[in-house]
Amino acid sequence: MEPSEFSIHPATRLGPVALAVADLDREVEFYESILGFRLHWRDGGSAGLGAVGEDLLRLSTLPGGRRVRGTTGLYHFAVLFPSRREFARALARVFTARYPNAPTDHLMTETTYLDDPEGNGIELYVDTPERGTWSMRGGTFSARDSQGRPHSGREALDVTAVLKELRPEDSLETPAPEGTKIGHVHLHVADLDEAVRFYHGVLGFDVQGESKAIGMTFVSAGGYHHHIGLNTWVGEGAPPPPADALGLRYFTIVLPNRGELERIAERVRAAGVAVEDKRGAVMIRDPFNTGVLLATPDHVGREPADDPAGTSHRVH
Repeated sequence: MEPSEFSIHPATRLGPVALAVADLDREVEFYESILGFRLHWRDGGSAGLGAVGEDLLRLSTLPGGRRVRGTTGLYHFAVLFPSRREFARALARVFTARYPNAPTDHLMTETTYLDDPEGNGIELYVDTPERGTWSMRGGTFSARDSQGRPHSGREALDVTAVLKELRPEDSLETPAPEGTKIGHVHLHVADLDEAVRFYHGVLGFDVQGESKAIGMTFVSAGGYHHHIGLNTWVGEGAPPPPADALGLRYFTIVLPNRGELERIAERVRAAGVAVEDKRGAVMIRDPFNTGVLLATPDHVGREPADDPAGTSHRVH
């Protein structure tokens, strides 16, 4: 893939992930007790949760919704903790609850994977770039640790070593701390080339690595390893989810200011992508019908009644 002449602002980050759910009570209880999120607000069939500050997660009840597999949309959203000690607290919380999870060592990150009670994929992780690097160039994945030794990039995590970060005064009742954020989202797509044309060619995320053999591409802003993962693991040509599907409503791309938001929105319009104004934020859909909210920090910090995407599952 040739580099795009346009790059999204390097301070671009991700914001709230919005999910349509069947059982709001059960979902809120899970995110509070297992992930340590705080309940920021609840209004009828909707709720917002996170750490300190803006919402990380927005849940809305979808009456009659059903779980559908084998479609484009969410593979997982990833919660990034501000330190290895805080990741250790999160990991300990999951293990103490005996909640099924899959601790994995990606070398540049330490992580664990789990699903919420309705099957939405979640990654909990901390960045550990000092431990080594990986690359996905020329269609081949390779990784080496800080001593230059080969690494698979997907080895079993040394959970014992991570938990040694905890101190006697660290309580598992302490909620997720300030600085916890959405680090990335990973999406199922129907076609990698088409996905790259949209996320790289239109929105301007830089390609950090791609492999047709693996069926995966990473894109990001500002040189981060990935803000958005794209894969074809449910099959090339996979259909989008139906309107009554539970799961991802949208994820949020946070531009640093209004000027940058308008700059990206103009590129989207020029590419022929439908744009819907949402109280100053912009709702679009990628080529696979995944909702993408373009917003500024002011938008994502609003009170729930001003949620720019509203509470409807689909935007038409």
